[in-house]
Amino acid sequence: MTTEEVLQALQKKFPDVSFELVETKPESAVRVPAERITDIAAYLKDNSELSFDSLMCLSAVDRQGSFEVVYHIHSMTHNHRTVLKVSLPGEKPQVPTVSHIWRTAEWHEREAYDLVGVEFLNHPDPRRILLPDDWEGHPLRKDYQAPEEYQGLKVAYDNLKDSPVLDWE
Repeated sequence: MTTEEVLQALQKKFPDVSFELVETKPESAVRVPAERITDIAAYLKDNSELSFDSLMCLSAVDRQGSFEVVYHIHSMTHNHRTVLKVSLPGEKPQVPTVSHIWRTAEWHEREAYDLVGVEFLNHPDPRRILLPDDWEGHPLRKDYQAPEEYQGLKVAYDNLKDSPVLDWE
């Protein structure tokens, strides 16, 4: 099943929703509205002709002024896959969780929050996953400023020469 066929199935099931085919390399994607992601994901998983039963990857991307969440999904039954994209505003990027649809999303969404700052509404465990709970900011944001120190330890170096690990002299 191609992404275009997935788009047609979505348009048929959700005639009131505006979808967009996003032509990208190496594979196309379907842009879906953030507020409908859970309905759409449940349909893609539960429909026997589609059976997208696996979330392979969920990523958040800072688009400088806005954000995007990208869902790579796969059907083990039919051996086809597709990509969904959700656009979010730059001010307060939020999208409903899909962790109750694909359990692996619990970890992916925590990582996307931790590194990019996208909040997943109704997530069952929204704690940071990679950084300490008291870390300030989200390191994969384009406007992120690394702190010079964390709990008294130097964490940012102006260049590698200042690194205590490397001996350049």
